[in-house]
Amino acid sequence: MAMVAAGGRAGGRRRRRGKRGGAINEINMTPFIDVMLVLLIIFMVAAPMMTAGVPLDLPQTKAAPLNSDAKPVTLSIKATGQVFLGETELRDEAIVGKLAEVSKAGFDERIFVRGDKKVDYGRVAQIMSIVTTAGYKRVALVTEMEQR
Repeated sequence: MAMVAAGGRAGGRRRRRGKRGGAINEINMTPFIDVMLVLLIIFMVAAPMMTAGVPLDLPQTKAAPLNSDAKPVTLSIKATGQVFLGETELRDEAIVGKLAEVSKAGFDERIFVRGDKKVDYGRVAQIMSIVTTAGYKRVALVTEMEQR
């Protein structure tokens, strides 16, 4: 014959008394996970839009994209001739000093020059001359792929 535990049930488990629909003392993780997934999607969509820097209308060419692992230093030239390093506007005299501060690899640092389609070619050549005269060897122009 089996023994009956205190409370009247076999196996030693007691039955709760009172209301069955009482408060649940566990955290429901489903809303938290839903919010985190929505935020992840928002940041995945928004992140590429925040890296553009200075908005320019780049010329289009048939050149293939460069494969580079490290993020290069980028100089942008607006249609008005203003020069930007990242989003900071620079005067011509300050370009070499700022490049020295930013470049990690010294004169072997890859420097991209982004010139607006409407900027004077002489202005682009002038900025490239400033950079190469300072001793930087890896200077390249940035264009967009031609749309077919």
